[in-house]
Amino acid sequence: MVRRVAVVGAGVSGLAAIKCCLEEGLEPTCFERSDAVGGLWYYTDKAEEGRASIYRTVFTNSCKEMSCYPDFPFPDDHPNYMHNTRLQHYICKYAEHFGLLQHIQFKTLVTKVRKHSNFSVTGQWEVVTQRDGKEATTVFDAVMVCSGQQVYPNLPFADFPGIEKFKGCYFHSREYKEPEKFRGKKVLVIGLGNSGSDIAVELSTMASQVYLSTRSGSWVMRRVWDNGYPWDMLVITRFQTWLGKILPRALSDWLYVRRMNRSFKHENFGLMPLDRASRKEPVFNDDLPGRIACGVVAIKPNVKEFRETSVLFQDGTVQDDVDVVVFATGYIYSYPFMEDHSIIKSKDNEVTLYKGIIPPQLEKPTIAVIGLVQTLGAIMPTVDLQCRWAVKVFEASPFLSSLPQRHGNGTTLQPDYITYMDELASAIGVKPSMMKLLLTDPRLALEVFFGPCTPYQFRLMGPGKWCGARKAILTQWDRTLR
Repeated sequence: MVRRVAVVGAGVSGLAAIKCCLEEGLEPTCFERSDAVGGLWYYTDKAEEGRASIYRTVFTNSCKEMSCYPDFPFPDDHPNYMHNTRLQHYICKYAEHFGLLQHIQFKTLVTKVRKHSNFSVTGQWEVVTQRDGKEATTVFDAVMVCSGQQVYPNLPFADFPGIEKFKGCYFHSREYKEPEKFRGKKVLVIGLGNSGSDIAVELSTMASQVYLSTRSGSWVMRRVWDNGYPWDMLVITRFQTWLGKILPRALSDWLYVRRMNRSFKHENFGLMPLDRASRKEPVFNDDLPGRIACGVVAIKPNVKEFRETSVLFQDGTVQDDVDVVVFATGYIYSYPFMEDHSIIKSKDNEVTLYKGIIPPQLEKPTIAVIGLVQTLGAIMPTVDLQCRWAVKVFEASPFLSSLPQRHGNGTTLQPDYITYMDELASAIGVKPSMMKLLLTDPRLALEVFFGPCTPYQFRLMGPGKWCGARKAILTQWDRTLR
């Protein structure tokens, strides 16, 4: 019987894990190395070793109706997209509201997670922690790894010949905090992800010139979408997902490219993805096309070579007098506290996990990795459902009798959001039944199918049902307009 659960990290995933354990009558103990909840969203003026780091002006890419915890909506008066300080305030309120803080040991570092000597029988783990210089070892029935994916920077210097000769300053984007000290500089940002494009746009207000280097291009989406509504409330719907499944692939791809090019033609701005029909996560930035059009951000291809003060690009062009290089080259998956590194295997920065959660080769499925899956959807509803699913697996719930022996094959970490969420929801009996809703509540059924797939849908019925879910769904557009 699983009773005691160790939760590593008190960010948005860790808080969801604590709450889901409590809902199932389990005893969670969360270990958090910092002095506050929030993880990635807990801003500090300097990047700290072993902790996620954000810059001062980070805003959310998902709107408030799509990105809240499913039984804890944002206050009505909050804007649709939020500054990190406001989101951090919401996360703290969530922890207070559900009484999660008493289950967290702050300033406590997890140094080792290893199988107990009788793991093959009990599935238990030993968790070694450090606090105030003292070490402690505790046995737990299960472990939920919620330490995040944006902690250990990926700096692929081997792909950038000559970087050691470069006389300017260079660093990973996690070290970046604000633009003031780059006034009048020429800055090269490498990587067209959300961080790279955000930093390039922000630096363009201070730097004399910003160059943004991209290897393969990317679709760039605006937060403010058709008729001024949030992009995700219009794009992430059950109807759109159903349409994508029934249309021929060629037609679906054509419609996708057409929609992505509606506000500006990516090709003309040097942003067109190499794989035109790529559905990988787009970049969200309302200002990048305008900054390119104004000439303050120049799009460049991949770097071929660094020289002492200049950079040679793949197309043969050379940019002289570059002062600063920001490597917005993402992060690597790393779990240094896992004594057996083969449990959560990372090959070419790809992790194989059943349903993106459970390591597939374990004799006992009593460890879960929460928050690694990258879908087009927001993180909070995703981790809430992952935690509910994982806790049922720990308890060997009859809902999960179909869990394959040895947990089958791994799941890609970039699945379709609604398809993925519905898979988890079906397994634990909380997927909204369209047939039942049509017969009993047609107004709600239409909103669930044609409207945005907001988090409340996964607390509408079944175990963990929230009595406010129906009202939240029927009033979601009112809160958005307000």
